[in-house]
Amino acid sequence: MSRRDSEKSSIYDDAGERHFIHAQLDYVGEKGGNGAEETIQTTTGAPVEVRNPLGYNVGFWTTLLINVSHLVGTGIFSTPSNILTQTGSVGLSLIFWVIGFLINLTGISVYLELASYFPSRSGSEVVYLEQAYPHPKYLFPVAFAVNGVLLTFSLSNGIVCAQYLFRVANVSASAWAQKGVAIASMTLVCATIVVSTKWSLRIINASGVLKLATLIFMTITGFVVLSGKTSVPNPKANFQDSFKGTNKDAYSLSNGLVSVLFAYGGYANSFNLVNEVKDPIRVIKKTANTALVSVAVLYLLVNIAYLSAVPAADIKKSSQTTAALFFKNVFGTKAGQALSIIPALSALGNMLASVTANSRMIREIGRQGLLPFPKFWVSTRPFGTPLGPLLIIWLMTVLMISAPPAGQAFNFLVALKSYPDSFFLALMTFGLFLIRRQRKKAGLPRTQYRSWSWVAGVFFAAKVFLLVMPWVPPRGTLISTSFGFFYAASSLTGLGIIGLCGVYYLLWTKILPRLGGYKIRQTVIQLSDGAISSYIIKVPNADVEEWDRKHDPSGRSIDSGSEPVTRTVNLV
Repeated sequence: MSRRDSEKSSIYDDAGERHFIHAQLDYVGEKGGNGAEETIQTTTGAPVEVRNPLGYNVGFWTTLLINVSHLVGTGIFSTPSNILTQTGSVGLSLIFWVIGFLINLTGISVYLELASYFPSRSGSEVVYLEQAYPHPKYLFPVAFAVNGVLLTFSLSNGIVCAQYLFRVANVSASAWAQKGVAIASMTLVCATIVVSTKWSLRIINASGVLKLATLIFMTITGFVVLSGKTSVPNPKANFQDSFKGTNKDAYSLSNGLVSVLFAYGGYANSFNLVNEVKDPIRVIKKTANTALVSVAVLYLLVNIAYLSAVPAADIKKSSQTTAALFFKNVFGTKAGQALSIIPALSALGNMLASVTANSRMIREIGRQGLLPFPKFWVSTRPFGTPLGPLLIIWLMTVLMISAPPAGQAFNFLVALKSYPDSFFLALMTFGLFLIRRQRKKAGLPRTQYRSWSWVAGVFFAAKVFLLVMPWVPPRGTLISTSFGFFYAASSLTGLGIIGLCGVYYLLWTKILPRLGGYKIRQTVIQLSDGAISSYIIKVPNADVEEWDRKHDPSGRSIDSGSEPVTRTVNLV
């Protein structure tokens, strides 16, 4: 270990707003404008935006309801059919809903600790992978960046929204008609977020309240059906011998768990907007757990409501329209048709919440400086919103809605997206332990929140399970029961995307610099809207030594005058 590695020192600028800590890794400490504790991160990370150009519009209720709006989307209205099919029995399907809740509860604990280290950085996984794996330099940020852009589409909500809207209109729509409505709904969502952050958040809040009211209404309806006071015959039939037909096929069970976790997707939504929340760790600790627990209880009760009103065999055949079948059986054909507007509005609200969060994630990827044209990704002009990321999300969603055939392609794309997600979440969770170790060696203080290690271990094990089990073939066949062709196609495609990330990294950081005779260096830029971003530049090999001498560890230019802008202070 070099002398520079072994000694610890701190460098403060004249304003005292930024300081560097040199240990085995170089750290920079900065405070954001959201009232959080200081963010101390490796110098290779994107800089803290002391004044967030997106503003601080995410309060307590918005933080709560943005999670609810993302949690309650199409999942509870569309996935019960697939989960019941994959598990084989009513009893096991209900247990799976509980397992999904417990897994995601451990996930919130992991996210909270990671957020507490970097409370003025939005983007969640973007930041946590960047900080957990500083070596090889840029590898994991680049991999997540490529994956994040390629899989940034929001497919399922648009398709399900279209299906329910056509059901309301009592129209038998073609596949292309459904795709057209799905694209129109995504266009409306993206346009709303582009025009105004405040109004998009207000609509998300209203959507969250509507969704909770809807689930409560469906729960009460289910209890009324179970009481026998409706026209539904034998409402308790599905609960007799409830484990009959339980599926023992590992592949199907893993697909069922994927579907459950998909239905709970959004439990960590607010972590993507951390730097827009005042006192974020305290607020998100309360709201994230409250949202997940409340929704999980309602999910379980709504599933019981479905099972009270719809025979299990019919639920398995209902595909993405389980809720419509429930409304029809309880309220009759016309009323059930009209009530199908509820899942459609829920899907729209989910799209609004998820696209809002994903736009922040993509923007944070851009702030790392690892994608071409960083200003496109980072700028908030002209409306104070992340226009570039929203445009990419819209384009990728339109492409994914238009290109694949309808039907089983829906399930394939869900499975495809889940595999890289599980891969990066497993890396992120393992990275939590690496960050703890790195910070302990650097003598950095503890933060506001620390997860129990066994809780993080459970979440990590769940993600590893989701990486391993899709490779186990279905019993007696190599054809997926979910999407109708080779069972490992989604996993292989997911691995291919991860491999593509590695190819991009090697090309960008190794091959092209060697051929071009330059080194990659990171600097910091500030745009006219106040946005701050890392900016990767090419420094000719002959100029590297001089460039390093004139820039601090984070890449900011050092004043060349006689009075230095930094001074060194020994840490005790």
